[in-house]
Amino acid sequence: MKSYSLLLLLFLIACGKPLPTLDGVDLQRWRADKNGCAGDRAASADALARQTELLKALSEMQIVELLGKPDQHELYKRNQKFYTYYLDASPRCPSPADTARQLTIRFNAMGLAKEVLVE
Repeated sequence: MKSYSLLLLLFLIACGKPLPTLDGVDLQRWRADKNGCAGDRAASADALARQTELLKALSEMQIVELLGKPDQHELYKRNQKFYTYYLDASPRCPSPADTARQLTIRFNAMGLAKEVLVE
């Protein structure tokens, strides 16, 4: 009986939600543009803003696999997490933007993306 349970568990894990394809977003250039300093993320910002629904319900690990490590992350109450990716040059860049747009992803306590905002 234990072997059937283990087999079922492995099957369910293997059949996880596949990573979405984000049209108009060059993910290699996105990942390489830390803090938005090179301006590559800004070129993809509008395309990404139209597709934020595709990121919802992805796990933290899937988001990192897709978009790379976040520029900032914050642990909030009730085990919620926020990942922030700068779309424009962040304050950490040599030439920061006056108001840098951000992609913010809020994860629930289960580690799934619950809210995705471009602000």
